[in-house]
Amino acid sequence: MGRKRTNRIVLENLEVIDAGAKGKSVAKAEDGRVVFINNAVPGDVVNVQTTKKRKAYYEGTATDILKYSDKRVEPTCEYFGTCGGCKWQHMGYEHQLFYKQKEIENNLVRIGHVELPEVAPILGSKEQYFYRNKMEFSFSDSKWLTLAQIQSDEVIENRNALGFHIPGMWDKILDIDKCHLQRDPSNAIRNFIRDKAQELEMPFFNTRNQTGLLRTLMIRTSSIGELMVLIQFYSEDEKKRIQLMELVKNEFPEITSLQYIINSKANDTIYDQEVICFSGRDHIFEEMEGLKFKINAKSFYQTNSEQAFELYKVTRDFAGLSGNELVYDLYTGTGTIAQFVARNAKKVVGIESVPDAITAAKENAQLNEIDNVDFFVGDMKKVFNTEFIAENGTPDIVITDPPRDGMHKDVVEQLIQLSPEKIVYVSCNSATQARDLALMDAHYKITKVQPVDMFPQTFHVENVVLLEKRA
Repeated sequence: MGRKRTNRIVLENLEVIDAGAKGKSVAKAEDGRVVFINNAVPGDVVNVQTTKKRKAYYEGTATDILKYSDKRVEPTCEYFGTCGGCKWQHMGYEHQLFYKQKEIENNLVRIGHVELPEVAPILGSKEQYFYRNKMEFSFSDSKWLTLAQIQSDEVIENRNALGFHIPGMWDKILDIDKCHLQRDPSNAIRNFIRDKAQELEMPFFNTRNQTGLLRTLMIRTSSIGELMVLIQFYSEDEKKRIQLMELVKNEFPEITSLQYIINSKANDTIYDQEVICFSGRDHIFEEMEGLKFKINAKSFYQTNSEQAFELYKVTRDFAGLSGNELVYDLYTGTGTIAQFVARNAKKVVGIESVPDAITAAKENAQLNEIDNVDFFVGDMKKVFNTEFIAENGTPDIVITDPPRDGMHKDVVEQLIQLSPEKIVYVSCNSATQARDLALMDAHYKITKVQPVDMFPQTFHVENVVLLEKRA
């Protein structure tokens, strides 16, 4: 039954029956519409305040939990539900894995309309917290106040914050004391920088007015214990900048790379900015199965190092290399997969659109003394053409790991025309993966599917599919 409240409908006594896309849970209203709920767990019985009404569905928030699901757990983080990250922290990890696997199977069947083999059980992450090797935080002089702070009699004069954006509010930052995503000393470094910056009376950034000194903080760690800290300033105040950087350097001598950026443009993206090394190296190293990867401030590297290793092992296993194959690695990034499989292949050719990534890939290959890889830079749909293949050879196997949008249709068409024996498709978005698989279905059969969970406590999941040429 529903009732009106301030022009919004309240849906009462709904049983939550499933977990849907983007971390929302799913119920059914009496009128047959699907209800997407942003803060419930399958098995809950709830009252829902709707926020959106469409022909086929509602969106809303559970205002009352009438019955708690047995899939619920107590969230570990005090900021759960406010910061917008880790949306599934209130659901047991085994249930998170179940719904991730279910979403992949549903997408491949419903969107791709493809025939599937038995899907292998999802590979869960050994570490369910403190698994990220890269975190980015924002400074703000407009701290987001929690409901408890607003309702208290406390006068909050200090509105400085260093933490995460509130979802949907680009100018409000939630101040964080402890984040459960990156291992120590990440929290200690962030809190030290926030406190010392305030002691030095360094103004925190105001996004609306484009004023202030401190913009962002990035912390990167590696599995071999190396550490990068990058502070982004809006403008130069040499005296205070040096004071802050010296304090950080002295307090945390374990920092491998301490860097900064002066960025006065409207947005805080760093890819067009000069990164200046204050102390240590301008990079850190990651290691995987004896391979070393040099990571600078702008490098892309999978943010869960341990699970990236599992993902790459699956990819190599699916490729089934004997040592005689020519392999193409599309969307190669910094060439990690290409180098990971190179010792089992005759030759690997990597293609990527980001020039800095290809520079890093070449450096890493040299570092690892791998001489059977070649890397090329350019827009995939333009570079990956008949002339390129004529020059570099027809691959026996293609590995493709595109961004969330999947592969451009021209790339799919070129793959079909190329007709390699096997295609290993790694994806962080099974919906666009399913769309691409449908385009190849007449030519390729799916013979293996392996989901891999890279991001516990979130709804994100990676999936690896092996395609083999139809007879």
